[in-house]
Amino acid sequence: MDKQNTPPVCNYEGSDYQTSFWDKGGRAYEDRTEAIALKRLLPEKGRIMLELGAGAGRNTPRYRGFDRIVLLDYSRTQLEQAQQRLGTSDKYVFVAADAYRLPFIDGFFDGVTMIRVLHHIADVPRALLQIKNVMRPGGTFILEFANKLNLKAILRYWLGKQEWSPFTLQPVEFVKLNFDFHPKSIHYWLDQQDFTVQKTLTLSHFRIGWLKRIVPTGILVFLDSILQWTGMLWQLTPSVFVKTLRGKPHSIHGEETAPRITSIGSFFKCPDCGFLPLEDRNTYLECYGCGKRWEVKDGIYDFREPMK
Repeated sequence: MDKQNTPPVCNYEGSDYQTSFWDKGGRAYEDRTEAIALKRLLPEKGRIMLELGAGAGRNTPRYRGFDRIVLLDYSRTQLEQAQQRLGTSDKYVFVAADAYRLPFIDGFFDGVTMIRVLHHIADVPRALLQIKNVMRPGGTFILEFANKLNLKAILRYWLGKQEWSPFTLQPVEFVKLNFDFHPKSIHYWLDQQDFTVQKTLTLSHFRIGWLKRIVPTGILVFLDSILQWTGMLWQLTPSVFVKTLRGKPHSIHGEETAPRITSIGSFFKCPDCGFLPLEDRNTYLECYGCGKRWEVKDGIYDFREPMK
């Protein structure tokens, strides 16, 4: 795969995002509503889950129905924070890699989540194609996206306080590598990659600073949990969760299963040439196709750059 032509990546290396934004940033309301949405959308059980943009592992414990979880993030320091939070049991596999160059064999994952990540993706169809390739037919993909068609953006546009229109289908990049998307565009891209939307939930109905300060968080969470179901009718909130099925229902026959793990190297492929399987050399994985070596250090598989 030609890395030179891949889009730029938003890198949280060295960031204290988990602490500054979530732990101390007054985001308890958003965090608790996301937990409710995930509980409603996740399958009861599964064999192996890919968490794209896992960060410091905030949502990872919510995937408890899966036997094994692969946490993928471009930032190694974020994965190190996730290790500190979750421990290093065999249940978790930590992978530093680019979402545009996923280092996994085709059809491997039962489920994939991508929460608060798409707003950093400049080429959505390309990323969705990667996700489709690594999922088994019939697998569940849960996607969260930042919605440009939210009420605040609509009001600001009507009042002349915002230049870009929330009604156009094109993404808006309001800060470098920070995008908001129109729901119709997301549905179009999902359909292009053969994902079938099953449920849509709207979140953060009350993401207003002064409101969060004066109304108890529990009340806002309760009201939001009720209103989430309106996402099947309309999407006017800043955050939208979509549960999709990999493939069309009529094209999936019987119970599809993902390949079994025989060794850790057997479910990785080389992100540069696509060769598989990779040979496990303990401190690195070796590709016999192009000869590149991918570092394994402190329990993190690093596919960002080959070893020198």
